[in-house]
Amino acid sequence: MPTLIEELVDWLRIPSVSTGGGDAEALRRACDWVCERIEAAGGTASAVAVDGGNPMAVGELPAARPGAPTVLAYGHYDVQDPGPLEAWESPPFDPTERDGRLYARGAADDKGNFLPLLHVACELARAGELPVSVRFLVEGEEEIGSASVLRRLREEEGGADCAIVFDALMADENTPAISVGARGMVSASIEVRTGRRDLHSGIYGGAALNAAHVLLAMLHEVAPGPDGRVREELRAGVAGVGEPERESWRRLRPGAEALASVGARPVIPEAADEFYERTGAAPSLDVNMIAVGEPRTIVPALARGHVSLRLAPGQRAAKMGAELELLLRSAAPDGAEVAIDLELADPALFDPEHPALRLAAGAIERACGMEPAFVRLGGTLPLLAVLADRGTPTIVSGFVLDADAIHAPNESYRIESLRLGERSARELYHALGGLKSS
Repeated sequence: MPTLIEELVDWLRIPSVSTGGGDAEALRRACDWVCERIEAAGGTASAVAVDGGNPMAVGELPAARPGAPTVLAYGHYDVQDPGPLEAWESPPFDPTERDGRLYARGAADDKGNFLPLLHVACELARAGELPVSVRFLVEGEEEIGSASVLRRLREEEGGADCAIVFDALMADENTPAISVGARGMVSASIEVRTGRRDLHSGIYGGAALNAAHVLLAMLHEVAPGPDGRVREELRAGVAGVGEPERESWRRLRPGAEALASVGARPVIPEAADEFYERTGAAPSLDVNMIAVGEPRTIVPALARGHVSLRLAPGQRAAKMGAELELLLRSAAPDGAEVAIDLELADPALFDPEHPALRLAAGAIERACGMEPAFVRLGGTLPLLAVLADRGTPTIVSGFVLDADAIHAPNESYRIESLRLGERSARELYHALGGLKSS
């Protein structure tokens, strides 16, 4: 049978780009690639599309013994567009090994990160030694919003005793991590119109409503204070942080170092010391874009802006979205036409003391030789909120590093990370075999 790295190289050669309209034929091939391996190992699999979306590989490998727990293994085969080809040192869909790394689009996100879960399960199943039943859900729309897989999960009957998601980073190059939470988001596109057309500021300035002034007043109403914290109304419902998580944070690199490594500066000095709480366990609001006017003497009639409110675990997107819109509109004067378009995604939180996560922590420590850190994702993965709402304990891990250049030219994945993923997948399946089946 092919080795793990041979399989990865084969899968990476398929240019399964979903962004910018996607490549339908390549997406189908990448999906079928997954199904073929599950079926070859004695399982069942099919390519499932929802409302004409990109197909997802849905399959199952049965456990070697009856009554074993069921584990849902999630990943995605779709990748970002490679961007300017001249920026790549080797072709993005011709996987190339250099200095202990495999360079290709999707090497880290998410083919290389996820594949050990599939490879090891198939290997154990062929040997008649798979200790858990593994259900696979490998989608082709993660880079464009995951609409199909979210709908399937919300409508699907039944479930799994736990889930594994290998689509995350290590805490550092030596320390594995288990992400027990992810922030949600309210994304708000704002348009303000104050007249039919731009006007001469000498003739109408001071009398005509200015769209730029209106938008800036609205943004000022919701912008964080000098300490970087969002206003009180946008903090409602935030869940507390337990000692196991805080203890893990103390093992991570200092926040000041994390900020400095990307050339960022703390909002206030204390923000560096509170880095992991601020970026994983607290809400934050950022003005992402302002577009208005031009460099000449006019009274602009149209202004556009965009803000993102990251939600902490415990908050709900619908409630916070309504609050954010109310605050924005309250700052707009009579005569201004305001349109606000919201996109919502709930946060997720999993109990690090749940038996599945405790078994996972031990398994990953045995595989990596280092106790994993419990962390929270500052970003948003809507899939996790659905799993949390279903009551499915979820092990979110992975072996990507900052240096892997996800979504950028010359994306790569360490061969060592691939080995860590393979060892961790094997230990996880064996450990979760001891989980009480529902």
